[in-house]
Amino acid sequence: MRVLVTYGSKMGGTAGLADMLAAELVAQGIPTDVSDADSVGSLADYDAVVVGGALYATRWHRAARRFVKRRTAELRTRKVFMFSSGPLDDSAATTEIPPTRQVQRLMERVGAREHKTFGGWLPADAKGMAGSMAKEHSGDWRDPDLVKEWADHLGRALQESTAA
Repeated sequence: MRVLVTYGSKMGGTAGLADMLAAELVAQGIPTDVSDADSVGSLADYDAVVVGGALYATRWHRAARRFVKRRTAELRTRKVFMFSSGPLDDSAATTEIPPTRQVQRLMERVGAREHKTFGGWLPADAKGMAGSMAKEHSGDWRDPDLVKEWADHLGRALQESTAA
């Protein structure tokens, strides 16, 4: 079993979540690679793919959407899981947040098994559209314990499906 964790990230928060997930899977003995969605080559070596995207106004990061749309046929032959990052508060740590409609459609397109929403990260010095939000919502809302919990769950699911 080899896993790819790929992501679309603008500010780096989703990339950080992907790194945390991959590290936890590796710690469970599951060979795992991490790559931004625009840099992924062949999926031939992977049995499972975890796709993550930052949320901006309920829209998933463009690179994550493009990855899923361009690789639909390949993804449909693998175990696929998805995650989103974005809430700039503790809501993702205290409540199960379902995927947005857009992400739900992408999940259905490739037969993804499940989705998890994590808190986001926004630096205080963010520029552009995010800059206006940074005044009130900057900070790191990612919860490493929640990431570890989901990675442990994924690891068990992947190992069980391999044993079956």
